[in-house]
Amino acid sequence: MGAGGGTGRGAGAGRTGVKGARRPEVRLPPLEPYRDGGLEPDGDYDGLEFRDEDLTGQDGSGARFMDCALRGCALDETGLRHARILDSVLTAPRGVGTDLAESTLRDVELVDARLGGVQLHGAVLERVLVRGGKIDYLNLRKAKLRDVVFEGCVLVEPDFGGARLERVEFVDCALKAADLSGVTLTDVDLRRAAELEIARGVERLAGAVISPTQLLDLAPVLAAEMGVRVEAGP
Repeated sequence: MGAGGGTGRGAGAGRTGVKGARRPEVRLPPLEPYRDGGLEPDGDYDGLEFRDEDLTGQDGSGARFMDCALRGCALDETGLRHARILDSVLTAPRGVGTDLAESTLRDVELVDARLGGVQLHGAVLERVLVRGGKIDYLNLRKAKLRDVVFEGCVLVEPDFGGARLERVEFVDCALKAADLSGVTLTDVDLRRAAELEIARGVERLAGAVISPTQLLDLAPVLAAEMGVRVEAGP
């Protein structure tokens, strides 16, 4: 719903003054296959392709991934707290309980994810594209997102509590029961979200732009937040 237009960087900025997100431009070099058999805390992974690896329960906390591709990997309960993922692509990752708390993702593409309960609280995301797939119960509490695009994906009960979002776009993306409690929004474009459902924190929408149709959809929630009763006339 909402305004149409292209999905390139800065789309719509001239009409509303909202600044468009800068998308990542990941150009991977020729990659070497990953053969080490297990992640290590504070490991250094550079120019590697992880293909269909089962990383379930492994501890890669504090690790650095530079110019890497993770394709079809299992990430159930994988520990990546404080990790740095830079100039990398994650394609079709799957898993529950992946711990990326206080990690850094910069110039990253996350494509067709099937994840649940991902812990990204306190993380920093900069120039990140999340395209396709479905993520349930995404925890982004107190995270910092700058130049992030959610495109064509489904986010079920994402928690943005206390997070700071700057130049973030939701394009053909379903936001279901989102928690915006205490969030700070700057140049956040929600107009092209396919579905916008806010469970908590609707009063924190200052700094975002929504479409007229979305405003009508949110009217009951906004009225309830303001203490306004809406009743038919006699």
